[in-house]
Amino acid sequence: MLKPNNSWMWYFDLKDNSLMLDLGSDMVFRVGIPAKHLIPSASEQCEFTVDDASIFQNYKENVSHLEISEPRKAELALNAVAASRFHKPMMPKSWFFDTQSVSCDPENSDIVTLQTPLGMAKFIVIENSGCASLCMMVDVEPLALSSTKEIRFCDTIKVMNNRITAYEEDAILNLALVG
Repeated sequence: MLKPNNSWMWYFDLKDNSLMLDLGSDMVFRVGIPAKHLIPSASEQCEFTVDDASIFQNYKENVSHLEISEPRKAELALNAVAASRFHKPMMPKSWFFDTQSVSCDPENSDIVTLQTPLGMAKFIVIENSGCASLCMMVDVEPLALSSTKEIRFCDTIKVMNNRITAYEEDAILNLALVG
C-alpha cells in the first residue's frame, strides 16, 4: 500500500472539476468526492500534512481486514482522508436507514454498518459530531437507499448515530479438541 511522504500535494483540477492528490512519481489520485461537497479551501494547493498522514494511517489500519482488494483499500483510505479534511458539513439523511435498538457512539475510522429496508452495507466513520456521523461506504456493491436512489463505494452520507451498528467481523475460531 502507499506510504505518504512530504512531496504529496493536494490541488484542485479545474479541467476535471475534481480534488486531486499528487503522489509523486507521475502518480495522481482523483478524489471521489463531488466538487459541490468540498469546502472552498479545497480549491487551493496545499501539502499533504503530517496530520493527513496520521489520519491516512488510521484509516489504512481499520480497512486492512476488509475483504476488498488492496487498490480499493488505498482508494478508500485516500478518499477518507480527503473527506476528513475537505468535506463540507452536511445535514443527516437518516430517513433512508433503520433505527437500531442499541445505541452506537462510533469513533472516527471505525467500521460500522447501516441498514435500509432494501439491504445492509459497511461504512467507515469520517467524523462523529456527537449525535450524527459522516460515513463513507466501504462495500464495493451499491446499496439501495430507496427504489430510485443508491449509494456507492466511497460515497458519503451523514446519519444520526441511532441508525449505526458497530461492525463485528465474523470470527473464525480454530479450536482443538482436548481429551
